[in-house]
Amino acid sequence: MSDTPETASATAPPVRITVAGTAGTDPYDVLIGHQLLGELPGLIGPKARRVAVVHPEALAGTGEAVRDDLAEQGYEAVAVQVPNAEEAKTAEVAAYCWKALGQSGFTRTDVIVGVGGGATTDLAGFVAASWLRGVRWIAVPTTVLGMVDAAVGGKTGINTAEGKNLVGAFHPPAGVLCDLAALDSLPANDYVSGLAEIIKAGFIADPVILDLIEADPEGARSPGYAHTAELVERAIRVKAGVVSSDLRESGLREILNYGHTLAHAIEKNERYRWRHGAAVSVGMVFAAELGRLAGRLDDATADRHRAVLGAVGLPLTYRGDQWPRLLETMKVDKKSRGDLLRFIVLDGLAKPTVLEGPDPAVLLAAYGEVSA
Repeated sequence: MSDTPETASATAPPVRITVAGTAGTDPYDVLIGHQLLGELPGLIGPKARRVAVVHPEALAGTGEAVRDDLAEQGYEAVAVQVPNAEEAKTAEVAAYCWKALGQSGFTRTDVIVGVGGGATTDLAGFVAASWLRGVRWIAVPTTVLGMVDAAVGGKTGINTAEGKNLVGAFHPPAGVLCDLAALDSLPANDYVSGLAEIIKAGFIADPVILDLIEADPEGARSPGYAHTAELVERAIRVKAGVVSSDLRESGLREILNYGHTLAHAIEKNERYRWRHGAAVSVGMVFAAELGRLAGRLDDATADRHRAVLGAVGLPLTYRGDQWPRLLETMKVDKKSRGDLLRFIVLDGLAKPTVLEGPDPAVLLAAYGEVSA
């Protein structure tokens, strides 16, 4: 990975990152820049007649504006409003979307556009994957988390009472538009939460990300930071590089789950009231301690997790009395294999690997290090 990537500015043309097609899927581009909605009709293409704009309640105005713009372009556009955040990722909401598509006469050549955070694009992609066994969709993420994680890679899904993202499909988008201007209106806590996924990319693949954040952690907490575009781009390049070689998580892609095994258990335990990035932050501190206790990770890199995550205001601990419940949830995590728990740990900075079936005592000791 280059140490000096081309980064997007308000006046420069968008940065274009291509995600290679694998497993019979087509390649697609992730565009990073400003004022990108003009790119949407080109991604939708001339074959589509109808477009469904799936958006959360919090972005009702944005969703309607996108629908109106597409209608002016000659498409039969409909806005489909869904609940905010993780409340949208249910079978009931997916069924509501299917009903809207059916009532609109959606065919195989029509297109779904998901506008919103990671939960919205997860839902929109899953609805696209399941309608008529797969229609094209385009992601327009409006959060840091959506841009660097959820909208890139083709993983779509919804939650169930048993866990997060247990129902889903691999269905890559036809394109992703990351308009950095959307981050300016993002609530501060949501912005900081998204930094967890950027920091994850730094630990597993691109340490320059960590250097940029450590240089000015207070500045990095805001979209006005001089290196915001570079941080977003670097994180997307990490994910694009991984998923280009492993769409269906049969090998390399597992490294993107760093910190996520415990994180998903925390989210379920909190009934998805915790932000994803906050849970991932605790999950990464846990994974670092697990790696250290297993004799895989050096003290300096393990300690760096707490320093970087804490410096931008992300949580480092969770309730100690919840370990039995978290452990049971992790046993049904989609990364587990039979009765074996699997965790991504580090053998060193940017050296992710799999730790399978760790000793229960080591797991408990690692959790003790993140217990509040």
